[in-house]
Amino acid sequence: MVKAVIFDCDGVLVDSEPMTFDLLQEEFTAHGLELTLHEMERIFIGGTIEGCAARAREMGASLPADWGDHYYAVLCERLRAGTPLMAGVPELLDRLDAEGISYAVGSNGRHVKMAATLGQHPEIRAKLEGRLFSGQEDVAHPKPAPDLYLHCAEALGVAPAECVVIEDSPAGARAAAAADMRCLGYAPQGDHPALAATGAELFTDMAQVPALLGLDG
Repeated sequence: MVKAVIFDCDGVLVDSEPMTFDLLQEEFTAHGLELTLHEMERIFIGGTIEGCAARAREMGASLPADWGDHYYAVLCERLRAGTPLMAGVPELLDRLDAEGISYAVGSNGRHVKMAATLGQHPEIRAKLEGRLFSGQEDVAHPKPAPDLYLHCAEALGVAPAECVVIEDSPAGARAAAAADMRCLGYAPQGDHPALAATGAELFTDMAQVPALLGLDG
């Protein structure tokens, strides 16, 4: 019996990843590391900004020590200019409310980023009050460690085995597996071998989630 759903934020609740990776590409290029957007998504999706910076430096980027704070300031300014929800999110949250299934958000992003994106959607943000958790700020180890999802389950008062995670990155799906939680892998563009390789159950549309949770029929 599913008692709680734990959502990743970027790429699951909000369509923030295009702007995120556009800025990463600009910044890395300016600091001597040229990568295509496809390469960047493959290497960096689902990580923390500190982890991205460390990896970029290993690959030759000359990022200053305070680069992460600079990046977040610029990114949040861009995100506040307009970050849409992913299709079907309001309807899915309404259905979970109707079924009495609790939910939370576990993101490797900082709270300021979630405020910049979800804050544009007051009705959704209100539903998530007190249930937004950051892998960078609320636990010792971010995804792919299980800490964040276990923290979300504890906050909701639900056993890990009764939680389902919705993720779009392999790192997040590995975190769910490490937490002994079932993971639904959101792949709106279709096939996603790296995500499927983690054991996540792929789906393409939020409207499919109720059936995957056993709520339809």
